[in-house]
Amino acid sequence: MGRRPTTIIAGALALLTVPAFAAETVDVFSTSGCGCCIGWMKHLEEAGFEVSNENLAMADLYAKKTGAGLKPGQTSCHTGFVGGYVVEGHVPAAEVKRLLAEKPDAIGLAVPDMPAGSPGMGTSDEPYEVLLVARDGTSTVFARYPK
Repeated sequence: MGRRPTTIIAGALALLTVPAFAAETVDVFSTSGCGCCIGWMKHLEEAGFEVSNENLAMADLYAKKTGAGLKPGQTSCHTGFVGGYVVEGHVPAAEVKRLLAEKPDAIGLAVPDMPAGSPGMGTSDEPYEVLLVARDGTSTVFARYPK
């Protein structure tokens, strides 16, 4: 006996209610009391990510960065890990989602320093780049802001 058309339609409609982006957890490492780090984590949560945070001493935080393969000039104030990638600095949530969807062969994304206008850093039209960091430590532009 075959399925009734209404059962098939109901099953298809149920699939439409599944979110297109399943919540991923971003494990963030920062130093205690950094307001812009807290702002970035709120930005990720508002975009649907779950966020865990561990505060480290500066030397331990730097060890996390270098251990992930980041080079001088690619770092910022906090370091996140999600889906096997490092996410360094004030990377917009949209680019983290794109990284997880495209799955490039790289260590992750970085927004070096702390550019004004990046998530967690307030409002500004100051341009900045999101870098895709390759396994050999080189980087290419993944996105430019403002768009």
